[in-house]
Amino acid sequence: MGRAGRAAGAALLLALAVLLLLPAAPAAAHATLIATDPAAGAVLPAAPDRVRFTFDEKVSLVPDGVRVFDAAGDPVASSATARDAVLEVDLPDEVGTGTLVVVWRVVSADGHPISGSLAFSVGAPSEQVVAVPVPDSGPTGPPLVSSIATWAGYVSLLLTAGLVAFVVLFVPEHHLADRARDRLVRSSRIGAGIAIVAWLAEVPLTAVYQVGAGVGALAKGSTWASLDRLEYVVAGVVSAGLVLAVVLLGRGLVDRTRRLVALAACALAACAPALTGHTRGVTPEALAVGADMLHLVAGSIWLGGLVALVLVLPDLGGRGALAAEVLARFSVVAAGVLAALAVTGVLLAWRIAGSWDVLFSTGYGRLLLVKIGAAAVAVLIACWNRFVLLPRLRDAAHRRDRRTGAGMLARSTAAEAVVLVAVLLLTGFLVDRSPEAAPAASAAGAGGPAGSGGPVEPAVRSVRMGHIEVRATLSSPRPGRGTVRVELLDVDGRPTEAFEAPRLRLAGADVDLGAVPVDSVAPGVYSGPVVIPTAGTWRLQVSLRLGEFENPVSVLEFPVEAG
Repeated sequence: MGRAGRAAGAALLLALAVLLLLPAAPAAAHATLIATDPAAGAVLPAAPDRVRFTFDEKVSLVPDGVRVFDAAGDPVASSATARDAVLEVDLPDEVGTGTLVVVWRVVSADGHPISGSLAFSVGAPSEQVVAVPVPDSGPTGPPLVSSIATWAGYVSLLLTAGLVAFVVLFVPEHHLADRARDRLVRSSRIGAGIAIVAWLAEVPLTAVYQVGAGVGALAKGSTWASLDRLEYVVAGVVSAGLVLAVVLLGRGLVDRTRRLVALAACALAACAPALTGHTRGVTPEALAVGADMLHLVAGSIWLGGLVALVLVLPDLGGRGALAAEVLARFSVVAAGVLAALAVTGVLLAWRIAGSWDVLFSTGYGRLLLVKIGAAAVAVLIACWNRFVLLPRLRDAAHRRDRRTGAGMLARSTAAEAVVLVAVLLLTGFLVDRSPEAAPAASAAGAGGPAGSGGPVEPAVRSVRMGHIEVRATLSSPRPGRGTVRVELLDVDGRPTEAFEAPRLRLAGADVDLGAVPVDSVAPGVYSGPVVIPTAGTWRLQVSLRLGEFENPVSVLEFPVEAG
């Protein structure tokens, strides 16, 4: 390795070390509403000129994302703007007395929409308030078709970039390799076509998902205008990069300049997706995005290389030492690729998740662990290929033995490629998921938020609802991120289940945080993340359905002290 290569490697290691040693940020979940002005349920002497919502990270508006209704359910004229983490809704002067309901929908920095509502009154609360279409306060997942398009886009992009890189870097310019080279070039063109279709299709799918409307919303220019410009940039760079790469590659036997430009175009296309997604919510963003780019490039070389070997090994196995030569070239690079994938994968997981608890107590974390396990299987197969099957192929003295060895290596490489595609499938679903604050494994021993001065005893409240005792635990009764844990116990104090999972809602004196999404973590035990913005008394409303016609509701109060 030359001096420039050693310098680049040292710079990479330094950047990765800085990224690893910096304190991990909290889980990069969707934006959370932390304050409203006026407060939920407030009764004001006069109508406010403006309603303000404050979130814990930057948000953006979607078309018709904010609507205001009066007590009769009639729309009230309003206009909304979003600047950084603040959403402001301007009201007209002629707002009358009674209850008003503001329904809102915004998009988090990671591209996922969140929604909710705020009700307050002018003069006095209305005796009757007509129900208005209020969206769920929690985040919603993307539709299945969008997840499929994301997965297809990532797999085809990485595969195409890897195939082009394989032709440029590993296939010798020998006439005996012409048929193998042609096969790889044709495959890269097919992969580029699929990738371009998938990434271009993802643009309108993302717009519809964020707006929360049907495909009819695509007929409105405001729907397209509301989409983050980076979504267009990424789709454009991916498409242009792949088109340029396959055009410049031609039939594979082109001059050095065209091959290098084709390789650079593929690298640019593979890096582009790092500009969107969860890395935008990770600090420091520049290093996280850089690590993600390296992760994508390394993944493309690995996946494209494996598929390329499956395509060419059967043909090259009977053509002298060509198969062994190609494998030798690829294996040298593959070792560095695996190291880069492992390091960047661990770093990105740590920076996005923020704590070890997230890996075991959230859907994102558990899916990430499955991905890590699948990647480990792929690495084991790669080691078997490199240290067992490749030496056998090199030592084969007869043509029949070389064909047999190449066939065995091709099948093993195909298995490795299948596992890697499964890893990419899991990655596609991880892109659409949001890591959330880790729920506590138990009520005891929960620590307080950073800067709170030490561990904080969790707050526990209980109430009898029918034949079930509900025991609710707030892991950290101080402002900041925490966990609400609900246990359902029968008359003997053993875990039991109701007709369905409990529904929770958390509100304080000044803000209604809305519904608390919970996951079942054990029989009769449910847990969900919360972010408490201020000190004071917070009320946890528990709705427990005990039967088809029995649904008691109780309120538990938790005092939250300033840290």
